[in-house]
Amino acid sequence: MRFAICSEIFKDWPLDRALRFAQEAGYEGFEVAPFTLAPLVTDITRERRGEIRRMAADAGIAVSGIHWVLAYTEGMHVNHPDPAWRQRAADYLREAVDFCADLGGTHMIFGSPKRRDVLEGVSAADARAWTLDTFRPATHLAEQRGVTICLEPLAPSETNFLNTAADTAALAREMGSPAFTIMLDVKAMASEARPVAETIRANAGGFAYFHANDENLKGPGFGDTDYAPIGAALKAVGYGGWVSVEVFRFEEGPEAIALRSREHLRRHLD
Repeated sequence: MRFAICSEIFKDWPLDRALRFAQEAGYEGFEVAPFTLAPLVTDITRERRGEIRRMAADAGIAVSGIHWVLAYTEGMHVNHPDPAWRQRAADYLREAVDFCADLGGTHMIFGSPKRRDVLEGVSAADARAWTLDTFRPATHLAEQRGVTICLEPLAPSETNFLNTAADTAALAREMGSPAFTIMLDVKAMASEARPVAETIRANAGGFAYFHANDENLKGPGFGDTDYAPIGAALKAVGYGGWVSVEVFRFEEGPEAIALRSREHLRRHLD
C-alpha cells in the first residue's frame, strides 16, 4: 500500500510547504482538492498545472489524484432531470479528468453528495441511467489519459444515492470500463450494516482507492474506529493501492493530523 494525504488539511499553507511537509511526514502521495487552488479546474492554466507537477516532483511526492470534484460548482448535477444540468456536469467532468492527468494524478474520486442526490420526481432507474450517461464522456477520456474515476459510496446522512459499496459497485460495472470503478472510505463504510472489514473483504479486487479516516470525521487514530481489522482485511484482499488520509474536522491542526494519522496507519497497515 502507498500512503497519501488530502490537500484541504493544509488549505492555509503555501502549496510547496504542504507538499514538503507531507513527504517529510511519511506520505508518498498528495490528493488534491481543486477548490484549494481555484474555484474551478478550468481556472487553473496549463502553465500552473505544470508548475504544480514540478513542485510535487521537487518535494519527492506524487499527486495520487483529485477529489471534491464538483465542490462549489453551480448548475451541474449528474442525474438532474434537466439535460442542460447533466451536460454541464459531463463537460466539467472531462475537464477534471484532464486536470488530474495534467498534475500526474491517476485517480479521480467522485463523492460530491449534493451533486448526485436523486431529486424529487426522478426515478431510481433514471438516476442510474443519467449518471452513467453523464460520466461516459469523462470515462472515455480517462481511458486515454491513464486516470481511473472512482465513485465513492457515501452514508445516507450525506446523500440519498449510492449509499453502499455493493450498490455503487453494481452501477460502476454497468459502465463496462476499467477506468470507472469505486473506492472505499472508512467513515462511509461505518454507516453500512456490516463491519468495515467485511465490506472490504466483500469488495476484494473491486475498489481502486481507499480513504482512511474515523467515524468521528477526524483522522485515523483520532477516534474509536478500530484499524486492526481494517488493516488485516486490506492485506487479506491483497490491496496495493493508495490509502489516503481524508478528514473533515481540523481542530488539531495540519501537523498533528498528518503525523498522528501516518503513525496510526504505520502501526496497522504498513
